[in-house]
Amino acid sequence: MKQDFPKVIFFGTPEFAIPSLKALVERKIPVELVVTRPDRKKGRGQKLSAPPVKEFATEAGLECYQPETLKDPEVMEKLGKYEADCLVIVAYGQLIPRELIEMTPLGAINVHPSLLPKYRGAAPIQRAIMTGESETGVSIMLLDEGMDSGPILSQEKIAIKSDDTLGILHDKLAQMGAEILVDAIKNYYRGELNPVPQDHEKATFAPAISKSECLIDWTRSSEDICNLIRAIDPVPGAYTYWDGKILKIFSPRVEKIELGGKPGEVVEAAPHGLLVATGDGIGLRINEVQLAGQRRMKFAEFARGKGKKLIPGTILGGE
Repeated sequence: MKQDFPKVIFFGTPEFAIPSLKALVERKIPVELVVTRPDRKKGRGQKLSAPPVKEFATEAGLECYQPETLKDPEVMEKLGKYEADCLVIVAYGQLIPRELIEMTPLGAINVHPSLLPKYRGAAPIQRAIMTGESETGVSIMLLDEGMDSGPILSQEKIAIKSDDTLGILHDKLAQMGAEILVDAIKNYYRGELNPVPQDHEKATFAPAISKSECLIDWTRSSEDICNLIRAIDPVPGAYTYWDGKILKIFSPRVEKIELGGKPGEVVEAAPHGLLVATGDGIGLRINEVQLAGQRRMKFAEFARGKGKKLIPGTILGGE
């Protein structure tokens, strides 16, 4: 007799994966095993730190497995013993080999934070904000051997607000993915959901953010710079150079006023923010900054300390 819910092996590593794992547990879907990346050394003390998913799984009483690589034959042997109905993949951080995808009757079900086929790849949330998209969403898909190219089981959209940052949108999409994942798994298991192939001709790609992209080019438009800053807030953070140091920039707002300054020129340094001229002559108001070696702070606080020298006429940029 067929059971009510499929048995699952869950693959995930960072914070983004926790809402999905939590939803499976709360909705009584049997999680036979949690596979996550190995503990890594972090911080100045280089102490071993467990991945967020391992911490959650341990507290929930779930068994964890942390192989260094999924290509080890022992992985296939171990996972096969659980006789799971499907794998669930949420930001695991490593490609899933074909042998594992084909190991279970339902294959591997993946939560991807974009409206596929748009933004396949490592940085879909960042790229959606950076390119000025008005909406994004979550896709529940079946993995194949390509990069996020498998058929879609379910999708849901969400508007990107003008003040959404990577951090804010990340949390919204993580929760949205968790909410639609459970129903997608159940309905697919019951044969009530048919996978829909992606239109590969409409695919766009979202490669990982490079360090060079984080450097602000003040000759670009205020809107483009604003999108860049939001897309990589809180990490790695957009930055410029001031007084020979790296100055990270956060909390931007485009001000629809024309300025006469050069790109990167400070036009106003006021308690309510730093106003900088950009390539299109429109002002960009900066409300938070972080100087190398210091914490992130409101500009008003920064201006009372080391930011006293950041006065109108200062040119940001260069090295």
